[in-house]
Amino acid sequence: MDIEVIEDPAAAEASLDPIRTRILQELVEPASATQLAAKVGLPRQKVNYHLKALERHGLVELVEERRKGNVTERVLRATAASYLISPVALASVAPDPRRFSDRFSAFWLLALASRTVQEMGKLISGAAVAKKKLASFAIDGEITFRTAADRAAFAEELGVAVTRLVDKYHDGGPAAEAGGGRKHRLVVVLHPALKTPSQPASATEKTSDKDQSND
Repeated sequence: MDIEVIEDPAAAEASLDPIRTRILQELVEPASATQLAAKVGLPRQKVNYHLKALERHGLVELVEERRKGNVTERVLRATAASYLISPVALASVAPDPRRFSDRFSAFWLLALASRTVQEMGKLISGAAVAKKKLASFAIDGEITFRTAADRAAFAEELGVAVTRLVDKYHDGGPAAEAGGGRKHRLVVVLHPALKTPSQPASATEKTSDKDQSND
């Protein structure tokens, strides 16, 4: 899988160990404990210990067994290229969108994102078991607003446009689902982009700035 969503608390704990995280990273390509030991700089016995823990929680899987004399070498790989821990792993303290009602609340946005991870994790697992493709759609982009007023106006217009589309396509009648209709979740978010750390000035730039200040 491209991404596996971890729901089991014990599996989440196992994956968060720094050494096991490194092993999962290396196991994007199949490898044995001996091969991994050379890559991560640990004794083979220690690597085997971590591999057994990861395998027990379903985070790595057996690819093949190679017989070398009296020794059987096990080749394993990670079950996914990337992992994401679901809020289900912290169910008792996971954020609940129903606790918030302000659409301008950053905490509500975070709770919605948490719910999205939780629901998509279950949907992906279900689709994999059923061997069906999961229908989903997303838009990701950046927009720069000149003023806070422009941002507020954009949010208002976006809300109106989305509401208009929902009214146009939503079928809330009892016959919809009975006739094969499927309810879908719609989440639209807008938040500030993270600032990119400024690059330190080079020695040449610093010298040039100093020369200009002395002129």
